[in-house]
Amino acid sequence: MAQDLTDLRDKIDIIDRQIVSLYEQRMDVCREVAQYKIENGKKVFDAQREQEKLHTVCSLVNKDTYRTGVQELFELIMSTSRKMQYQMLSDAGAMGRLPFMEVEQLDLKKARVVFQGAEGAYSQAAMQRFFGKDVNSFHVETFRDAMCAIEEGSADFAVLPIENSTAGIVSEIYDLLQEFDNYIVGEQIIEIEQCLLALPGTKKEDIRVVYSHPQSLMQTARYLGNTGWQQISMKNNAFAAQKVVADAKTDQAAIAGVTAAEAYGLEILERGVNDEKGNCTRFIVVTNQKIFCKDARKISICFEIPHESGSLYHMLSHFIFNDLNMTKIESRPIEGRNWEYRFFIDFEGNLADSAVKNALRGLREETRSMKILGNY
Repeated sequence: MAQDLTDLRDKIDIIDRQIVSLYEQRMDVCREVAQYKIENGKKVFDAQREQEKLHTVCSLVNKDTYRTGVQELFELIMSTSRKMQYQMLSDAGAMGRLPFMEVEQLDLKKARVVFQGAEGAYSQAAMQRFFGKDVNSFHVETFRDAMCAIEEGSADFAVLPIENSTAGIVSEIYDLLQEFDNYIVGEQIIEIEQCLLALPGTKKEDIRVVYSHPQSLMQTARYLGNTGWQQISMKNNAFAAQKVVADAKTDQAAIAGVTAAEAYGLEILERGVNDEKGNCTRFIVVTNQKIFCKDARKISICFEIPHESGSLYHMLSHFIFNDLNMTKIESRPIEGRNWEYRFFIDFEGNLADSAVKNALRGLREETRSMKILGNY
């Protein structure tokens, strides 16, 4: 029986050598096709032609049980061919320029910066960490207001929270990044230490109501679960601190940071009430200019794909082929199209890198729509 298995493996080896030889022949012809497309300004991706080709090769299969496998094999072969053609376009200088301008560094000295919330918000702390304590800044009530401020030019940059290490993404920010023509040019990660704040002289046993942002309430769920206090959501932790001061009631408290306590003269009854220590929030720095720093190493994009089997798999293969490390993927529902999603991806690279250009060219041709959200 062992000899029989050896014979079968030998047969497979012979067939595999033939497959490799035929693959090389096919790719050589594909190179000629790519050269023709370069010379005649033709697009690499022809969806109709590929569907016709898949239908043809599947019709050649004699055994129905092999049909799905043959289709997957040829989808992969054609996908590899496309990526090689994108590389040839790049080498021939036919890729075109990405609509982003490279700069040595961001001009932060005279920048006017907007953040959402109020004095004492974590967004303000992130802004000061990135721009410095003397930054020329103002605050607005909503994330949308902040995006509008930089779009219309009343601010040069906005600082917005995009995800927390325990509570997850801030979904509204993802939606706004797709909606507005604003772009990420930096990020700032700060450690979050949630504190229980109240009017000076307040006793913990007198508290009945606590105010905070929904994510902060989530981050302190175990702590608050043992208190029996009523939990009321606010748009921002700083707004929660403001309300405690404005209402002047000793049965109210806020979950916020040390910065908020200092800004509003509240007493810190207890520090570090968040359930997980080392909790961090990532903030992004956004502007209305299509720029990226020469040393930027992270790229964020979003795209929509056909609602078909294997669509996401084929899109992600562009990162594999170009040896790009994808660090994050999220999805958000597309408004007005039930059960269809827009994908947001972070990956390592710089817009000046040839591998990045190749991947983005492929994604732009093969997705329904694709947007570069920033390189930072």
